[in-house]
Amino acid sequence: MKALLVIAAAAAVVSAPAFANADLAKAKGCLACHSVDKKIVGPAYKDVAHKYTAADTDKLTQKVLKGGSGSFGPVPMPPNAGKVTEAEAKQLVQWVLSLK
Repeated sequence: MKALLVIAAAAAVVSAPAFANADLAKAKGCLACHSVDKKIVGPAYKDVAHKYTAADTDKLTQKVLKGGSGSFGPVPMPPNAGKVTEAEAKQLVQWVLSLK
């Protein structure tokens, strides 16, 4: 029984990044400017997913943390350091890139 609980707990930890989705984006305020399928202030997440690959994960994680502009027009994305951790930013980027 104890082994079963350990396995269940390990499975929950391993699958945790799968929950880095719209719920995390909403909790962190990302959906105020972004949507999955349409441009709001910032680009649609599907447009980001089509422009970048998994090889860009680190670069995009830093953009989430530090902000940036020019990739999708002149409107800058403000920095989010302090609002999201680096691990959360990476989870969000991985989720966005999965939306292809």
